[in-house]
Amino acid sequence: MDEFDYDAIIVGAGPIGGYLARKLSEEELSVLILEEHSEIGRPFQCAGLVNPKAMASVGLLDTVLTPIWGARIYSPEGTLVEIGQKDKVRTWSVCRKLFDEAVVIQSVKSGADIWLSSKPINLKIEENKVEIEISTPDGIKNLTTKVICGADGAHSWVRRTLKMGRPKETMIGMQIEVTGYNGKSGKLDMYTGSDISPGFFAWVIPSGETARVGVWSQTKYIGEKSCEDLLNELMRNSRWAHKFKDCKEVGRFVGSVPSGILKNTTSTRVALFGDAAGICKPTTGGGIGPGFAHIDLIVDDFANLIRDNRLDAINLSKMEKSIDKMRKSQSRARALRDAFLTHSNDNDLEEIFKVWAKPDVIEMINEVGEIENPIPLGTKMLKEIPEFRKLAGRAIKAVLWS
Repeated sequence: MDEFDYDAIIVGAGPIGGYLARKLSEEELSVLILEEHSEIGRPFQCAGLVNPKAMASVGLLDTVLTPIWGARIYSPEGTLVEIGQKDKVRTWSVCRKLFDEAVVIQSVKSGADIWLSSKPINLKIEENKVEIEISTPDGIKNLTTKVICGADGAHSWVRRTLKMGRPKETMIGMQIEVTGYNGKSGKLDMYTGSDISPGFFAWVIPSGETARVGVWSQTKYIGEKSCEDLLNELMRNSRWAHKFKDCKEVGRFVGSVPSGILKNTTSTRVALFGDAAGICKPTTGGGIGPGFAHIDLIVDDFANLIRDNRLDAINLSKMEKSIDKMRKSQSRARALRDAFLTHSNDNDLEEIFKVWAKPDVIEMINEVGEIENPIPLGTKMLKEIPEFRKLAGRAIKAVLWS
């Protein structure tokens, strides 16, 4: 132990880095978190939704701004599908600054150290250790560790420096926080259409006294437009512009969302987590839930490898098998999303929404639907609703037999 400054150094003090630090510290490993910014939770590009399972892992209900129990989903022509049951919370809208800070505080209470305004500038992977050069407010520091963990987001320095590949796809998005939105308490709104969010959807998420309005897409779908152009189209020119007429912007966030788990999330003495590893739901862009789930799946094996200093590529690659089910689930969810949304034009979407709007289908959505895992609902729809088998034939093989 004396030859290592830390058993593990984690780059990135977001919720994923903080949760990983806590889990490793609880295994009585010495952990350091590096955060390039001067405070936790700023900036952020996330919509700020935390599913019930992830919330149960950290118990931070005091960071909740509002529970989300339902959704109103609009077709390009205005067909409304309204789902949800008031007595069943589907997800929580949180204050991301308070949430991120609280997750990191949990890790510190468990024994982790944290350096703010500090970032790695060089890495040297050796047979028995990692040497890391860090820029800090007090100058350059050199440390040794057994393993380096990249939890440093969509543009991960760790992933890029070690040439570990790219996620399967990257969505780009823009979100603003507003007052004065004409919404419904406890329900998020989703808007579709090629003019406002080609290939994906726009959203409005209640967040206490404000609401978060955002759009996401991919460059191949929006052409020369920007996400700001799409957001302006939604709020000023769309059939729903009247809902935004009293809105005043109080905050603005822009970023990218990687989706599609990397072929290899590990290498010799290196492991990637969260957005850095492409662990993000392709259907909603949410990363906190699957990021926590990934850590829970591998942490026991990972801690043992760190403890025994058996962190070569072969041993670490064995952890990849633990997330094979997650890879498969992401692939199937992407197939569903593509079939019902991304690869559908506005006319296709209108047909799909007319089926979704049927009372028996809404009842099925309320019974089986789950934000975190859309596969059971998608499978049931494809099996039991003939109209969907016709409209989404391209998804059937991927969903039912993959």
